[in-house]
Amino acid sequence: MRSTAAERPPSPLLLALELRALPELWGYLAARPILDRAPAGDGHPVLVMPGLAAGDGSTVPLRRFLRRRGYHAHGWKAGRNTGQPGLLFALQERLADLHERHGRKVSLIGWSAGGLYARELAKLAPERVRQVITLGSPFAGTADVSNVKRLYQFLSGRRQDDPQLRARLRQTPPQPVTSIYTKSDGIVPWQRCIETAGERVENIEVPGSHSGLGHNPAVLLAIADRLAQPEGAWTPFARSGWRRLVYPAPARGEG
Repeated sequence: MRSTAAERPPSPLLLALELRALPELWGYLAARPILDRAPAGDGHPVLVMPGLAAGDGSTVPLRRFLRRRGYHAHGWKAGRNTGQPGLLFALQERLADLHERHGRKVSLIGWSAGGLYARELAKLAPERVRQVITLGSPFAGTADVSNVKRLYQFLSGRRQDDPQLRARLRQTPPQPVTSIYTKSDGIVPWQRCIETAGERVENIEVPGSHSGLGHNPAVLLAIADRLAQPEGAWTPFARSGWRRLVYPAPARGEG
């Protein structure tokens, strides 16, 4: 039986195109005047989690952008993302500390594997989480089908797929959830980043690479729009006006 695209890693061509991440960083710098016109926030705390094998250094551009928009943006302070379940314990303490320090619910942003932790944190401590935004996070599958499979196995110590883990990751958090993804992802199959459509669930497609999602101007503008919503008054992302040129309308089944 022929396998589907979601059951295969992205093609070697898409993997090679991940080199776009550097030009996308230049684009982030050039787009500063546009990014500074994004909706301002209400000052609530935001916890940002990096991708596999990365640390807080990789999320500096994103956190700087969020601070310029008025948020209290924080790194996860958990070192390198190894994909190990034990990191969840440290992250629960980090979330509790930020919630207590600011006296407000915390929005969670997770890039790639960081998004898996963001979703699990939201399920474990729903009373402390405002919303969840993931960037290229394969929650609808595990790293067994990706171009970082062996790296994940090395860092996490997992040698084979875990059906129970896969089922748990697929469960949707109880808060508003936004999955931002790119169909030209060279690391994970984009189909595994699609959330099931729901009342407070959405998927936003952007152009670009997986490795550049954390500083892609289209991603940052979408994040600013989502975070600027009043707490308890979540509405779907509006693809009107100029946004139609940047954010494709979701196909059936993409939410």
